[in-house]
Parts: sequence; structure tokens; C-alpha cells
Amino acid sequence: MATTRRRFLSASAMLAAGLRGRLRADAPDQKTAIPALKPPTHPVIITRETGDETIRQAYAMLLRGEDTLEAAIHICQGREDDPNDHSVGLGGLPNEDGVVELDACLMHGPTRQAGSVGAVTNIRHAARLARTVMEQTWHVMIVGRGAERFAVDEGFPRENLLTDDARKMWLLWKEHGTGWWGPGLDNPKWKPEAPAGSSPRAALLPRHPAPEQMSMVTGRLRDLYAQADRMGIPARLRHEAAMQVLWPTTGTIHVSALNTKGELSGATTTSGLAWKIPGRLGDSPIIGAGCFTDPEIGSAGATGNGEENIKVCGAHTIVDAMRQGASPREAGMEALRRIARNYNNDMTRLRYLDMIYYILRRDGAYAGVSLWSSRGDGARKTYVVHDGTQRTLEVDYLFEGISQSIHPF
Repeated sequence: MATTRRRFLSASAMLAAGLRGRLRADAPDQKTAIPALKPPTHPVIITRETGDETIRQAYAMLLRGEDTLEAAIHICQGREDDPNDHSVGLGGLPNEDGVVELDACLMHGPTRQAGSVGAVTNIRHAARLARTVMEQTWHVMIVGRGAERFAVDEGFPRENLLTDDARKMWLLWKEHGTGWWGPGLDNPKWKPEAPAGSSPRAALLPRHPAPEQMSMVTGRLRDLYAQADRMGIPARLRHEAAMQVLWPTTGTIHVSALNTKGELSGATTTSGLAWKIPGRLGDSPIIGAGCFTDPEIGSAGATGNGEENIKVCGAHTIVDAMRQGASPREAGMEALRRIARNYNNDMTRLRYLDMIYYILRRDGAYAGVSLWSSRGDGARKTYVVHDGTQRTLEVDYLFEGISQSIHPF
């Protein structure tokens, strides 16, 4: 019998299907490669300082048997509702155009679902919106105008997120013409601090200057205070406004939550990098970067320079390292070392970066790790754990010292 093209293609398809079936049957059970991690005897939450009661309230939710993702969102929403938290939600610092754009993503371990929103405007509760994307659509991520329209269709109120304080800080920033975002640290054209006599737009100001730099930093701050006074910015806000002009906030809160059944969830929400180019997305809406949860292994999330975390898929890298047997601390340090290796451990560049990872394993083990040891005010960086007792702990870190802002003045 002659072999027609149709018969040949049909036979090939049947053969391929049979091979796929045999390969699946012969493949090892992936569950056998995963270390057995027993659930903890107490729920565990890991996040950053919030300054409110939401961590204790979320822990009580877990004790009552409520969903781990709902507990994580509860903490996120507390920050989104606080107009004095300029890194998240209402009161978040805007982009170059004075528009507040929010990002969020989350993963629900019990169902292995994920949801994300990016560059969404006029909707305060970005984390809740990400859950709605997860539950009400086949999508994982919705961004921009589409995300806002979806939110309104789902009953979220549309509101102006730019508070008066955030608007005044933005106006001060605009007055000083500091809208500049390139080239990046990974660009061969990037240069370190400009030499004396060069354009002030190219000068980078250290938050903690050397003695010879003190007059420059003091002068910049004095000019900003005077300008803020002329603009009618109240005295209570002048120092914070000046600091945000010179060292813009990167924002963000991540929460991972675990119950005694071993059910894990994680959520991350942010208003993103202050004064960013409109439409910029950092790591916070990216599943695997700003947040990742594997229900059999653990959960992780990040705050810091989002672009750097995207390039190492930080949260996924950490969880995968724990899958291979690393402790939460070692998994986090491996992700930080990957960031450093991206710059060949060049400290002239790495000093302008920062990253904190919040890590929670399914058995209740946890860690907070940071690229740098200390905050801008010199205090040690910290994270918060609640496992029956809420406490603030110092991070483990890769480098001793304080990072500087890349944003030029």
C-alpha cells in the first residue's frame, strides 16, 4: 500500500503520542526528590516592620484557621491604607508625571494559584486586586489601564492615591529637575561619582558622606530646605521631602504566612521606585522575583532594587535552593551572591544597590538576609517574625556597610 503524506503524518503523530506516554510513565515521581518537611507546631509570619497591629491580627487569623493568603493580604492592606507610608498604596510616591502606580503579586500555596497587577492607577488595594485576578480570571497578570478597568468592574472603588504630602514632595523633586534614570549600573557607559567641577546632574550623593563630601551634601540639603520653604511645604515635611529628592524610596512590603497544616502563601505590594519613568515595573509584580511560593518547600519575597532582583529571579532562586537542601539563610545568601556576581563583585557598583529577602520554609524555619548590613541612618537592617511571639530581628548580610542611592542630583 502506498504511503500518502496524510498517512505518514498520522502515523508520526501516533508514534509521538506513544513515546510521550512512555516517557511520562518512565519518569521518576518528582515528589520523591523533595525533602520531607513537616509543618510547624505554630503558625509563622515573616515580613518587615509595619508600625501597626496587622501582624498580630494576621497571626490571630491563622490561629482561627483562616486562609494563609488572606492573612498575608491583611498585613499588606494595612500598609496600603496608611497615607504616611510613602512606599505602598495610598500616599505612595508617584512617578515622574505625578501619578501613583501600584504593583503587587501573590501566590496561594494550597491551590498553587498566582495573581499579579502592575502599573495600576487609582486603585488602593493592589494586593487584593491581584487576588481577584487570580480567582476571577484565567490570567496571572493584568497591568495598566486594563487593570484599573478590571478593578472597577469587580467593585473596587476608584480614588486619587496622590496625597497632599506626596504631591508636595513630588513638586519639590520636579523643581530640582532630577528626572534622570540612565544608564544603569550594568551599562558599560555607567560612571561612578562625577569628579569635582562636572555637571551637578551627574553627581551622586552618598547618604553618609565622607568628610570631604560633607559640604556638598549639607549644601544640597540647605538648598532643598529653602526651596521647600518658598514652596509652602510645612516644616514637618521639609526634611523628609528633601531626603526623598536626594535618595528616593524603593518601597515595598512582602509577607509570607504559614499555618500548622503546612499551608503557605506569599504576597508583595508596592508603589514602586519614587519618581520612576511612567509604566516602569520592578520585581514586585513578577512571580518568581518579588514573590514565589512552593507549597511543598517554602515562600520568599523581596524589597529593594527591583531591576536587580528580576535578573536573578530572586524569590524562585531561594525556594529552589531550599528544594535542594539549603537552609533559608543559605538560600537567601546564594541569591545575594548572584546579584554580586552579575557585577563581578565590583564594589564601585554594588554600593549603589540594595536587597532584602524574607524567607520562610514549610517546616517553620525562616531567615531575613540583606545585601548590606545597615540602613541609611546607620542602624542595622531588620525583619519581623511572628511564630507565637512577635519580634524584630537583625538580618544576616553579605556586605558590611550602607548602600548609596544611584539617583543623581
